[in-house]
Amino acid sequence: MLSTTLFSRKTLAIAATCLAGVVAATPATAKEWPTQKPITIIVPFVPGGSSDITARSVTQGLSERLGQTVVADNRPGANSAIGAQALARSEPDGYTMMVGSIGTFAINEALFKNLSYNPSKDFRFLTQAVRNPNVLVTAPNFPVNSVQELLDHAKKHPGTISYANSGTGSSDQLSAILFRQKTGTTGMDVPYRGGGAAIADLLGSQVNASFQNLGAVLTHIKGGKLKALAVTGAERVPDLPDVPTLKELGYDDIVVYSWQGFAVPRDTPDEIVNKLSAALRETLKQEDVTKKLNGLGFEVVANTPEEFTKFQQAEVARWKEVIQAANIQLD
Repeated sequence: MLSTTLFSRKTLAIAATCLAGVVAATPATAKEWPTQKPITIIVPFVPGGSSDITARSVTQGLSERLGQTVVADNRPGANSAIGAQALARSEPDGYTMMVGSIGTFAINEALFKNLSYNPSKDFRFLTQAVRNPNVLVTAPNFPVNSVQELLDHAKKHPGTISYANSGTGSSDQLSAILFRQKTGTTGMDVPYRGGGAAIADLLGSQVNASFQNLGAVLTHIKGGKLKALAVTGAERVPDLPDVPTLKELGYDDIVVYSWQGFAVPRDTPDEIVNKLSAALRETLKQEDVTKKLNGLGFEVVANTPEEFTKFQQAEVARWKEVIQAANIQLD
């Protein structure tokens, strides 16, 4: 009887020890998050770009709201696919998220035949953080001063206008393609390895025109080194009050924004998604953060996960149509 009792006590002790080990090894619940480790924001581009700026503008505010250190981690390469793939393979525990661009979350899905991740299936979207329109600019000595004059030139000299862009599949290239599709004109795409090189040749009049991100060319426009013909936003921008939108010129379907947004792995729990999204939106709407982003040419959006998801799906469908019509596809 004594030996049986001792055996039972030992068995219970061993079971209790094993149970404690299982509990200790179990990941923290959504209610405990974030208490275990710093939160990482993957930036799938080199430092200094729009995604990087967006990420670093919210790290301090997120840290304050979540009570946990938040750090940005640049993982550039493969048109943002390296960073995006890293997010897709991360644990869905709320400690890893990513800020990505229109290319990362929409264009790549339509552009690449063998993409290593699927934006629509691998992620849950937290908020579209910021957006800014592109602006149609021409070289200083190109003999057009309005959109109508550009269209007249294109029809008089078919296929001769060269449009510089920052790379195949970029927002600026697709904006030019969309413009030509909707206006019934033709032209040549001239891809560069980045926007800086494209702008440099535009300033030197080695190419004729480009749909560049507003923030990238605003200084050149104000300095008289580039001519701004139109912006692709729904409304005129305060920095260029005399430059019309393509929409007001009659092209309602050429409203285009470059944008940045935040996402987490697909299986991240609802409670964490909601907490992260709320913290991001509150941070983006902080007066100092909004002022900083506005000063760089960004418009703060800060929408809900549901709104961003709906928008992302519409962007994928839109650019898939443009890309298929232009017969563009990359491996």
